[in-house]
Amino acid sequence: MSEDQEAQENELLALSGIYEEDTFHRAETRCGGEFFVCLELPDDFSICIPGSGEGQHKEVVCKVKNLPPVMLHFELPKNYPSRSPPMFTLSCKWLTRAQLSKLCWNLDELWEQNCGSEIIFIWTQFLLEELLNFLEIESPLALRVGQNDTKEQQQQQQQHNINEHDKTEQSSSKAHTSGSRSSKVKITVDHRAVQDVESVSVLYEQILDYDRAQRQKAFDASLVSCQVCFGEKLGSACMLFLTCNHVCCCDCLRSFFEMCIEDGNVQNLKCPDLGCESVATPTQVRQLVGEQLFARYDRLLLQAALDVMEDVMYCPRLFCQTPVMLEPGGTMGRCPACSFAFCTICRQCFHGISACRINKEQTKVFVEDYLQADDEGKLEIEKRFGKRVVRRMLDERSSHDWLENNSQPCPICSTNIQKRAGCNKMRCSGCKHSFCWLCLSVLSREDPYNHFNDPTSPCHTRLLEGEFPEEEEDIVEYADEGFEAE
Repeated sequence: MSEDQEAQENELLALSGIYEEDTFHRAETRCGGEFFVCLELPDDFSICIPGSGEGQHKEVVCKVKNLPPVMLHFELPKNYPSRSPPMFTLSCKWLTRAQLSKLCWNLDELWEQNCGSEIIFIWTQFLLEELLNFLEIESPLALRVGQNDTKEQQQQQQQHNINEHDKTEQSSSKAHTSGSRSSKVKITVDHRAVQDVESVSVLYEQILDYDRAQRQKAFDASLVSCQVCFGEKLGSACMLFLTCNHVCCCDCLRSFFEMCIEDGNVQNLKCPDLGCESVATPTQVRQLVGEQLFARYDRLLLQAALDVMEDVMYCPRLFCQTPVMLEPGGTMGRCPACSFAFCTICRQCFHGISACRINKEQTKVFVEDYLQADDEGKLEIEKRFGKRVVRRMLDERSSHDWLENNSQPCPICSTNIQKRAGCNKMRCSGCKHSFCWLCLSVLSREDPYNHFNDPTSPCHTRLLEGEFPEEEEDIVEYADEGFEAE
């Protein structure tokens, strides 16, 4: 074994002993490995998606405790460390290629300063301890995809390329000035810099997913106290509510959730801490209860969501009861399961433009039952008939009550008539008959005012009774077809 090979083997063994397996992974088929740089972020560190200059998209900011690692992939050539440096690539999701290129060049400079010595440990320590300061990264970190070179990075990149150009073409550099040389060198990112991400939105979601996973990993390995039984257990045996950060052991939560689901109270699967409103996610519920109870929970949760939707009602057939989406403004519903077409008002077989079989008395009884029912009873009626149908019946009942209190029917054609001003001698515009507003008697066509002048009439001298003195003209409105006042 040569001295270089022995030095390489000793270096890789030392790295395996210093770093944990999830930080350093030695390659099996070649002389090299992968190093995962998980940075320690400052408190209250956050990431952001910059908003557009036109103000159409607002800036999105979110605090994180972990960022996806910067990955150093390296391979040691046969004459390392005596002559050649390691071959490597740097990849990261949240650093731009310009920033990664800057890191690559600095790793090159560290090799030049330590040429002939093992360099991997020096590189890893630089990436772990100095990366944020070296790139001048501060909170909030603006997420970008692409090169996004700053002026300073362009200048350093240009100088780096000039230096490389000088090393390879020293003879030709004597015939050219530094100004002409710099104009011929193109500014390009380092081919060893890799940003493996599609877009800023995808990058944002990947960072949040990684942060949640790392927080859960740290929580599982910690010792926590249950807020129900006050016992101390590992986090892996407990459940953390992310919105309130309250902790409860899985045994206590399992008993509580199973009891709620069996009672049908799926809306109450919340944090058991007093006064806390944090709701358990379906994933957390699935982890605690069995498949049978979770299926019941899922079904009841869907049913609760459908019950509050105005455009949803259940199929009237008792053996079906499938939720049916109603068309806006329509009165027909069609069950997607049994294909039954029904009227959304009377819940009978659809009858087109024909009137529903529910008469006014049935509607009155239905509305009274609904108004007198408790919350559960109202919910059951809404589930049976649909919230839209219930609202329509309530509106019809309200209109009917208003007509009874504010209008009177014509004694000839029964048209509902409202009187706002004028005398008590009314003339229906529908049938053209005159009648008395007070007693609803039909008046004579030849002398309609005789009813108010006849001493034997119950309305004697009451022609102007109830007239509004501030009104100059008699104004009378019909609720249905209109009317005229004389």
